[in-house]
This record gives sequence, C-alpha cells and structure tokens, in this order.
Amino acid sequence: MSKTQTVVKGGSFMHQALSSTTFTPEDFTDEHKMIAATAKQFIEKEVDQFSEEIEQQNFDIVVNLLKKAGDLGLLAHSVPEAYGGLGLDKVSKGLVGEIIGRTSGYGVAHSNHTCIATLPITYFGTKEQKEKYLPKLASGEYLGAYCLTEPGSGSDALAAKTNAKLNADETHYLLNGTKLYITNAVFSDTFIVYAKVDGVKFTAFIVEKDFPGLTLGPEEKKMGIKGSSTRSVILEDCLVPIENLLGEVGKGHVIALNVLNLGRFNLGSACMGGAKFAYKLALTYTKERSQFNRRIADFPATKEKIAKMAARLYAAESIQYRTAGLLEGALGDLYGCEDHKLIGRQMMEFAIECAICKVYGSETLDEIADEALQLHGGAGFISEYKVEQIYRDSRINRIFEGTNEINRLLLPTHFFRRALKGEFSLEEIVQKALHDLTLKPRHFESLLDKEKATTQAIRNVLLACMGVAYETCGEKLVEEQETLMKLSDLAMNLFAVESCVARTDQALARNERSNLREQLTSAVVNNALLECEYIAKKLVNGILSGEKRKQLLTLFSNHLQAFEQEGTVERNRSIADAQLEEEQYICS
Repeated sequence: MSKTQTVVKGGSFMHQALSSTTFTPEDFTDEHKMIAATAKQFIEKEVDQFSEEIEQQNFDIVVNLLKKAGDLGLLAHSVPEAYGGLGLDKVSKGLVGEIIGRTSGYGVAHSNHTCIATLPITYFGTKEQKEKYLPKLASGEYLGAYCLTEPGSGSDALAAKTNAKLNADETHYLLNGTKLYITNAVFSDTFIVYAKVDGVKFTAFIVEKDFPGLTLGPEEKKMGIKGSSTRSVILEDCLVPIENLLGEVGKGHVIALNVLNLGRFNLGSACMGGAKFAYKLALTYTKERSQFNRRIADFPATKEKIAKMAARLYAAESIQYRTAGLLEGALGDLYGCEDHKLIGRQMMEFAIECAICKVYGSETLDEIADEALQLHGGAGFISEYKVEQIYRDSRINRIFEGTNEINRLLLPTHFFRRALKGEFSLEEIVQKALHDLTLKPRHFESLLDKEKATTQAIRNVLLACMGVAYETCGEKLVEEQETLMKLSDLAMNLFAVESCVARTDQALARNERSNLREQLTSAVVNNALLECEYIAKKLVNGILSGEKRKQLLTLFSNHLQAFEQEGTVERNRSIADAQLEEEQYICS
C-alpha cells in the first residue's frame, strides 16, 4: 500500500494562506542539476543543428534524436526503475520539459512521448503491460502517441464515438472510429486509444501500429510546430488483444482526464522554456540594433517591456516548481502502486494547480513571443529570424491539453464542488473576507510585509467575488461562464503572487538576499494587484446593480489602494538593466 499522503489540499490557496514551505528553483538538488545539464547539452549539441530540417518535416531526424535522447535517459525520467526507467521526481520531469520546450517540433514530440503517451501505462498498466512496453518506451525503441480527440469531440472528450466490441471468441476487441490531430502519429509504435465498449463504456486501450485495421491519414498542414507529426488515426475493425485493455472497462475517464493533468503541468514547463528562449533572443537583438543613434535596449519603453517580461517569467517559474513539489508529494511513491483508485485520486488532487500551469504558462509564452517579435521590428516578421517561428509555434499551446477556456472553467468549478462537499464553509470564509476588506491595512515594516499583505488582500477580493457570484447566480453559476472566467483569472493571479512571495521569503529565510529577486516579486505583486482590481470590478458590474454594486466596488477600491506601489519606473529600469547585462532571464 502506498504511503503517499497529500498534506496540502489542491486548490486550498484560494481560501487559506500558505502555511508551509513550498518547492522553488532554489531548492534544486545536485541530481536535478545533473539531469538539467544532460538535457541542455543534448539540445545544444544534437538538436539545434537540425532545427531547419525538423521544421521541413524530416521526421527521420526527429526519430533518431528521440532514440539518442533515450540512450541518455531523457525519455526515462517518469518510468520506474523496475521497468528500465530512472523513476525520477516531478521536478526532474519539469526541468527536462522546460529545457526541451524551446525546440519546436522536436520538443512537442519528446514531451508527448514521455508524458501522455507513456504515463497511462506507467500508472495504470498491468505488470505484464509494464514489462512489455515501458522498457522500450524509456529507451526510445518504441515511440508513443495519445489518441483522444475525434472529429466531433475535442474539449468534450467523453463524447467520443469510437466504438469497441468484443469479438465472438472473446480474444480481441474490434475498434472502429477516427482520432484527430494525433501528435507523433507517423512514427509511433504505440497508441493510447480511448473507445466506448459497446458504445457506452469509455475505456482505454494500448494499440500497436501493426495491429490489423489501423491506418493513418495524411500529414496535417499546420500554422506552427511544423516539425511535429500530426495525423488522423483511423480504426476500421482494428484487432486489439484483450490483454491490451488498459485499466478497467468503463474507467477510461480516470486515465484520460488524470493523465491530462500531468500533461498540463508538462506543457506549462515547455512553455516556460520557450518563453525564456524568446526573451533571450529579444535581449540580444535590442542590444545589437540601434535607432536614432541609440541601442533599442536603451530606450525606456524597451526597458519597461523587458522588466514586465522578466516579472512574468519569475511568476511562471515559481508556479511551475511549486506545482512540481505538490505533484511529487502526491505521486512520489506511487510508481509501484497497483491501486488505480488511489492513483486517480492523487492525480486529481492538484488538477487546479496543473490547469494554472497550462494557462499561465501558455499565455506567458504568447505574451513574450509577441513582445519579442515586436522588439525585433520588421526583422521579427522575416523567417530568417528565429522569433518568427516562435511566434507561430506558440499559438497552439492555448489549445493543447484542453483549451485555456476549458481549463479556466475548472478552477471555480472545483472550488465550489469542494465547498459543497463540506471541505470548508463557503459562507464563513466569504464573511471573513468581506470583514477583512473593511479593515485599514497595518503599517508595513519588514521586507516583503507589503507583498504578503497584498497577497491576502487579493485572496479576500477573490473570496468576496466567489461569494457574490454564488449568492447571485446560485446553481445556475455553472452556466455563467463570463463570471467563472473572471473568478479563474483572480485565482490564477493569486496563485502566481503567493508562489513568488513564498519563493522570495524562503530565500530570505536562508539569508539569500537578492535585490533583483525582491524587485521581481514586487513587480509581480503590483501588476497582479492592478489587474485583480480591474477584473473584480468587471465581475461585479456584470452581475450586480444598484446600491449593492456600488458598495462592493467602493470596498474594493478603498482597500486595495493602500497596497499600490510607488517608484515603479525606477524599479523596472533596474530589473531591465540586470537582464540586459546577462542577455538572458535571471532572477538573482
């Protein structure tokens, strides 16, 4: 029986302050640094030289590189040692994901293989299935794909129409249907396929490429990530041995939805890595290019952009590794566990945090790719410059692993569900938040005092909005998507702020003083404060009217004003100067 215990409850940051330490990049061990160095060296020495050929869809190169990655153990981090893997923690998984995140099509293939194409077998396979497939997936002998999306079902994955029927001899399932937009399709050896047994029971299967009845559609012509293979997978009476049923009949959703949680975490890591790369390109270009007899880097407007991007990266990084620590706490000793119910429960525990990783990470990459291109001027629109490809490639990430809209809806939905289950009293925490919003903030003395108080102020605004939304809309709130989206944006800002403040506070507790880290934290907190006030006012204006609306808007404005920061121009210029000096993202 697994000893895994989740001390911190998923989503608890929305209604209670962090009461323990959290994992940060400053906590990387020597083993973490070693796997990161191995991945970095592999990308620089092996992958970078083939970037143009990969973009031209030379999939033989992608396959060869994946096999080389397998030789180095870079495909094996999430496979147990008992089955030929390294059995590393989720921090290592995040680090490898971050480092390969800048490699476009190769990175997509690598991430897809090691995450959603391998983890279903790692966590839900039988001993025989693990023995047969995991060593080959870990080494790169086999490459994998994940088949969930269909022509008529994207975000609504459980509406899939692919059918599975047991044959007369009860030796094989016959699968019929089409899976759409399947990454790695052209070179995959294994496909994790979801189908409904007898048209009803949503179930997972391990399908090999040579099983009779499996064929592929043509390569899709895509806007970006051209170096990744994307095809349809067509199943026509595809013969799948009964021993290749994955998990239990009718329990495919436990695998599909929970593995996607880890996929969302993984995608956040890749997006962060891509964003850091785009940022580095922007810093280098603005130092080299001059206009009006000045380097572009020296213009104050440029420095404001650079500082804003650095703060966003600090927040994304803090979110990712905080979540990595949470996931490791939930799943760390489950590699050998055969209790699929426990595994599913532990995978689901931090669904909210994984959704934030995906949304915040993908929107960080989009924002930085856009600004990096802008800082390149006309050159950014020319394919000779790498930033043009980054801009195109970034767009898919807001669609991958469930659209950002779907992921946003998860946050408040899970919050209210837990309240209804009695995990906490919604009425009590909302009333306390409203009361605290009427109090005058205390005097700030110690370093980070103001940032810590701002974090709680944002939490109180979120809870007040949760309360008024539930009171106003009741059970119909689930259909009020405009309101749910705004609640989600408040929650994501809160998680980002708390993650940054906790990270910097823990560094201070270790006597690791860094003016730059403190400035970045200040910038993240101030940007979030202003954005949260704006979001909260839009939410209130959308669902309230009359005196109640006026009172709540006044309450928000009066309370939050005390937390606004001054001297932000000089702070931002100082952040930008530090980044420009190093020509890459730094935080200390």
